[in-house]
Amino acid sequence: MNYTETLEYLFSRLPMYQRIGPAAYRANLDNILSFCKILDNPERKFKSVHIAGTNGKGSTSHLIASILQEAGYNTGLFTSPHYRDFRERIRINGNMMPENEVISFVEKWKNDFEKIGLSFFEMVTGMAFNYFAEENVDIAVVETGLGGRLDSTNVIHPLVSVITNIGMDHMHFLGDTPEQIATEKAGIIKTKTPVVIGENQPGIKRVFTDQAHKLQSPISFAEDNFKIVHQFQENGNDPKLNVFYKNKLYFTICQYPLKGSFQIKNLRTALQSIEEINTLGFSISEEQIKSGINNIVKNTNMCGRWQILQQKPLVICDSGHNADGINEVVKNIYTENYKTLHMVIGMVNDKDIDQMMELLPKNARYYFCKANIPRALDEKKLCLQATEIGLIGDSYETVEKAFQAAKDQSSPDDMIFIGGSTFVVAEVV
Repeated sequence: MNYTETLEYLFSRLPMYQRIGPAAYRANLDNILSFCKILDNPERKFKSVHIAGTNGKGSTSHLIASILQEAGYNTGLFTSPHYRDFRERIRINGNMMPENEVISFVEKWKNDFEKIGLSFFEMVTGMAFNYFAEENVDIAVVETGLGGRLDSTNVIHPLVSVITNIGMDHMHFLGDTPEQIATEKAGIIKTKTPVVIGENQPGIKRVFTDQAHKLQSPISFAEDNFKIVHQFQENGNDPKLNVFYKNKLYFTICQYPLKGSFQIKNLRTALQSIEEINTLGFSISEEQIKSGINNIVKNTNMCGRWQILQQKPLVICDSGHNADGINEVVKNIYTENYKTLHMVIGMVNDKDIDQMMELLPKNARYYFCKANIPRALDEKKLCLQATEIGLIGDSYETVEKAFQAAKDQSSPDDMIFIGGSTFVVAEVV
């Protein structure tokens, strides 16, 4: 098989949650444990950082990986989903897994995929762990796919477990209260292993502290230790960020490359995680931390998070895809200067659509669309639901047509936002 044929096999033969939804979900770790055993347990052959959370886990993973790279460590990064190329999920020092490595892995093990009945995510988790072990990474940053306790990645025993925050998403799998969801995310906490919690959220803090105490794992809350203050500049440039650690100035970042207010939360979580990693035999200096932050896009090729695609009109995309994510997106939209706001929006069919759309700006022109995946919500149905709550616009059968219509109807002083789903963003970045 060539690379294209290999991907066609994977996408067509292995159940994939991003495409078909709940039918691809596995409510236990049996399959991944069986597959790792066949692969000679590669997950035991490298050090790791494990990251879960409702929002921000991808950005936090990229930040930590970039800092580790700047410190000279051979760094693996496993994230999901991908935007354009499947290999975005598996990187070492920012470089995607080579196509020939993907082909050879699939050809060698595809009979086992089918014998075990692996899902797509179980397969790619095994592929990532095997690749990291073969390439002798010093450390790998591993992002969970969905949840924590039963996520396929939860076979590793990391140096540090990280949970960014808790929000209402994937309730049909994880529970319908914040406490239930937090319990599932807390399933990545391991015995006597430091755990970092990004946000000190009322009502669920005890879920994490109780689990950490039970497992004798030291716990820290990034929000309690790190404060980040904007220092506005007279020249009109982006504000500097003064980073305080335990109320003392730690360092100043002149230009933080990740835009959006929510990225401050992710930066705090990443910094607290690096503090923990530094106590475990790693050596990461202040300058390397700053370089890792400043060079995150170059080091990890991160995209899709409040990403500016062009100016005049201003075009920004963001992959926020649940109520908390959309709420942060809207906050950031209101900080931009524009004459008219154009919103290119598509969503998937297993989200709380009404709750998400209630948060969207009413004073905007909407272009409702459908991403090219089976889970995507029909654009006409989305448009009808939106109209019922006062969002005015038209429907388009593809993201490309919706985006083109928005550009056709925009003036240079306008703003176009593209989002609602990772898969909508994936078609424009």
